[in-house]
Amino acid sequence: MKITSTSCICPVLVCLCFVQRCYGTTHHGSIRGTRNQTKHIEGETEVHHRPKRGWVWNQFFVLEEHMGPDPQYVGKLHSNSDKGDGSVKYILTGEGAGTIFIIDDTTGDIHSTKSLDREQKTHYVLHAQAIDRRTNKPLEPESEFIIKVQDINDNAPKFTDGPYIVTVPEMSDMGTSVLQVTATDADDPTYGNSARVVYSILQGQPYFSVDPKTGVIRTALHNMDREAREHYSVVIQAKDMAGQVGGLSGSTTVNITLTDVNDNPPRFPQKHYQLYVPESAQVGSAVGKIKANDADTGSNADMTYSIINGDGVGIFSISTDKETREGILSLKKPLNYEKKKSYTLNIEGANTHLDFRFSHLGPFKDATMLKIIVGDVDEPPLFSMPSYVMEVYENAKIGTVVGTVLAQDPDSANSLVRYFIDYNAEDDRFFNIDANTGTIKTTKVLDREETPWYNITVAASENDNPSLLSHVTVGIRVLDVNDNPPELAREYDIVVCENSKPGQAFPIWPLQINRESF
Repeated sequence: MKITSTSCICPVLVCLCFVQRCYGTTHHGSIRGTRNQTKHIEGETEVHHRPKRGWVWNQFFVLEEHMGPDPQYVGKLHSNSDKGDGSVKYILTGEGAGTIFIIDDTTGDIHSTKSLDREQKTHYVLHAQAIDRRTNKPLEPESEFIIKVQDINDNAPKFTDGPYIVTVPEMSDMGTSVLQVTATDADDPTYGNSARVVYSILQGQPYFSVDPKTGVIRTALHNMDREAREHYSVVIQAKDMAGQVGGLSGSTTVNITLTDVNDNPPRFPQKHYQLYVPESAQVGSAVGKIKANDADTGSNADMTYSIINGDGVGIFSISTDKETREGILSLKKPLNYEKKKSYTLNIEGANTHLDFRFSHLGPFKDATMLKIIVGDVDEPPLFSMPSYVMEVYENAKIGTVVGTVLAQDPDSANSLVRYFIDYNAEDDRFFNIDANTGTIKTTKVLDREETPWYNITVAASENDNPSLLSHVTVGIRVLDVNDNPPELAREYDIVVCENSKPGQAFPIWPLQINRESF
């Protein structure tokens, strides 16, 4: 049996020609037909011995997203029984038959009437039947075949997880991995380069780089310093078609923050400081603050302060405020301007958490000198004793001297001091004091048997500043004198017998006597 080139068109050959027409690819040489096909070589027609079943067809292809005005030609079905006289009728059934795919029942030509999307459906399974048009009897057994939707590059790569927020430690080695980004392309990865993605960096150079194949972002510089720049916005592009001209692309942003490491020692802004502290400052109170700056953050900036030497070591102490990272200077002992007017302290601030990778940048501590000026304060008079005890005999004459208190101005001015007794309004005033000398005298006759002890409060003030007062307690003991004869504790009744002898003793006992009976 001989078949001419016009009476048998192999669908595979038609499809291949269609693909060549779309992509402009030309193949030279012979094209091998599949089983039950005609081997077609230009200028030659050969006859192949086929089995009785004589379908000529194979897998067909249709290009997705076809937007032409005419239906897209898919391929051709042909039976060996077809003599070209129109007696054979071709029938198409299956997925999309009659709606998406139509067949010329005389020629067997198949066309696609709609634009197809491979990303929605990759292939269609159909069935072919050749029947005798006059008898409606099948000429060939029904056979199944596939129309595959051929991919075109109609999908750009997409980053589904962006934008990204990541961190990397500052001072990392060049080439340190930061993040791997992945873009997906919905095109067919098995056909051409439509889904072959390459990565490039659009923004973020020269600080970062990206591996074009894997999408791994790495640091591109040595010793990136957070203190110089902390935040970077890196834009990564993914382009399909292996990055060739005409490929589609998508991009994403990667926000990279350099995290801190302890690579900066603390530093005092000045090498010499001066602090004024009044001599009236209370022991235990905070009298000043000092701070060393550290460009690091978090625990990397934590530090402790200490007094390393100076003549004020025993007078002052320093502690560390964990929140503000300040050194808090406190007073350990009282200050006295008249005895010492200034102190010097050498203070050190040192990092608490060291990173030995950066020890070559140290030492991670710094020192400064603090001079403390003691301020003179107008202080109240100071009594010579914290309290006084004096004695005076009872029945002493009014104006008798009991004792003397002494107070002096502790300031260098040495102002004159005046004294007075601080009485309450309801107190009886048994004593007075000489305002100039502090001598205490009686103002009333004292009776020890009535009040054996007096407590009075003496105040002293400076002439130049009467508002500054000091107080001291004076206890006055009243001494006894023999100013009271003995007295029986009660009255006694004694009965003496008339015949008693001289010198005879009689007991004394209380008698119940009714005096009215005598």
